[in-house]
Amino acid sequence: MTGSEVPPSFRLVYVPGVMPDKWVRIWNERLPDVPLTLTQVSAGAAQGLLLGGDADAGLVRSPVDRTVFSAIPLYTERTVVVVPKDHLVTAADEVTLEDLADDIVLHPLDDVLDWEALPGRPALERPATTADAVELVAAGIGVLVVPLSLARLHHRKDLTHRPLAGAPESSVALAWPEDATTDRVEDFIGIVRGRTVNSTRGRRQQPAPEKPAPEKPRRTDRDGARRQQAAGRPAGGGRRRSAGGPAKNPRRGRPRRGS
Repeated sequence: MTGSEVPPSFRLVYVPGVMPDKWVRIWNERLPDVPLTLTQVSAGAAQGLLLGGDADAGLVRSPVDRTVFSAIPLYTERTVVVVPKDHLVTAADEVTLEDLADDIVLHPLDDVLDWEALPGRPALERPATTADAVELVAAGIGVLVVPLSLARLHHRKDLTHRPLAGAPESSVALAWPEDATTDRVEDFIGIVRGRTVNSTRGRRQQPAPEKPAPEKPRRTDRDGARRQQAAGRPAGGGRRRSAGGPAKNPRRGRPRRGS
């Protein structure tokens, strides 16, 4: 590579709340010559960027359009309600949807939860972003229901959160265009799944060359002697003794010389 050439990079988009720090560190250790370009985008824009070729893969929120994307589910987040620190629900370790019946529940336009029916009372207007909704919670306008990672991302000292039972949950997945599964994508899949550095699973492998058949060992005189002994013949080629017993002594039966 000459000094004017730029090494190929791997472009990864990720949505707010998702922290790919560990995977980025492992990538830099294993592939130091391939820069990893990170871009944070809104949850609604991530899949469009992938389809447009502006990124190689993305850490996105479900649902993922499986007709055009390949995807690997990573984890599902717990849902929490963000409230002022002096709110009544802070007395409980876990909140139910019924506990929010008298509260104004803010519903930002970039909400990532799939609600059938929002709990509580609706606000007059929907905030544009989750960050705007957090500001309204701090002003005492209402409460906000979000995945735990977004509550941590927008943490404020005057706010807190509690787990919300019965609320929909948000899942995070690694996604990439189905027709663009490159070796670099496979490298990142291996990191996310915890494969070792020497693992080649998922990569396109060249067929291994066929090994020649081993040569048959040559017969030796010793091998022939062993086969003869197994058949009951002496190794020296002599005849086998009769099965009727030992050979007779030729001197036995002759008359002795008289005196």
